Amino acid sequence: MTPLEGIAAPAETSLTDRVLDATLVCCERWGQAKVTIDDIAGEAGCSRATLYRLFPGGRDTLFEALRARQTAEFFAALSEQLTGASGYEELVVRSVVEATRSLEADQGLKVMLASEPGEVAHQLTVEGFPRIVAVGTELLTPFFAPHIGEARSAQLAEWLSRVVLSYFLAPSSHVELSDVASATAFVRSFVLPAFPPSRDPSPER
Repeated sequence: MTPLEGIAAPAETSLTDRVLDATLVCCERWGQAKVTIDDIAGEAGCSRATLYRLFPGGRDTLFEALRARQTAEFFAALSEQLTGASGYEELVVRSVVEATRSLEADQGLKVMLASEPGEVAHQLTVEGFPRIVAVGTELLTPFFAPHIGEARSAQLAEWLSRVVLSYFLAPSSHVELSDVASATAFVRSFVLPAFPPSRDPSPER
């Protein structure tokens, strides 16, 4: 089972996406804690019955599906940025830079951080972190594995996930992971010594 198979995909894909889009809009507008099924149904232009048919568990199942979709989309976009990296160091640097830039550019996340910082931090660390690590490991391992092996790739993916989220939620005056120069210095000082390449890099993708 892949990290995203825990939630069965309903048959009406377009309607499901519309409901998830509506859920995101409502969360950004009022904050997740205040959003009701009626709010989401109204925004999506469907009935409560339709919503419960698509997501039998109601709000919790719907929010879980939204988080799963956002995580998958985040790492799919990140993997595109990593294709074509010229070597192991550039691969790691791109990972932290592009992941940080994506988080910083997410307007919905900014709104929710401003209105519900505790809830967002909980979703990104405690509640959502196992999914983030699982999806990140699945997508990033093929990039790192030619340089450090699959087992070490899983460890590196988890560690980088923790690092990026930590610096995003609590910015540092010494490290700016969205800046290539700063991220490169960080990677050379802390990442490469801990996860050195175990073999010659594979040819460019």
